[in-house]
Amino acid sequence: MRRLALLILPLASLALQGCLAKTALDVATAPVRIASKGVDLATTSQSEADEKRGREIRRREEELAKLERKYNKAMDKCRDGSRSACDDARNIYAQMQQIIPTIPVEPED
Repeated sequence: MRRLALLILPLASLALQGCLAKTALDVATAPVRIASKGVDLATTSQSEADEKRGREIRRREEELAKLERKYNKAMDKCRDGSRSACDDARNIYAQMQQIIPTIPVEPED
């Protein structure tokens, strides 16, 4: 039994050295890992920026399409003689003119 303990003791000490070394390495590198995680959270990658820009462009395109529909309805009523519809159409057109420059033009093939 004593021989078994003497055989296991050196193996256990070798195994514990690895654990201690790993723990020491983890403790030493923890500040670097935490700082790099913070930088990752604070910065935006190019793909994330592109996705955000694409969502914003789509939102503006949808808003422009909605305004165009409202403008067409107001113009139909304006042609029928409704002065308030003509005023509405003018206001909607002004809103459309503000949005149009913010939407990039896609090149024609």
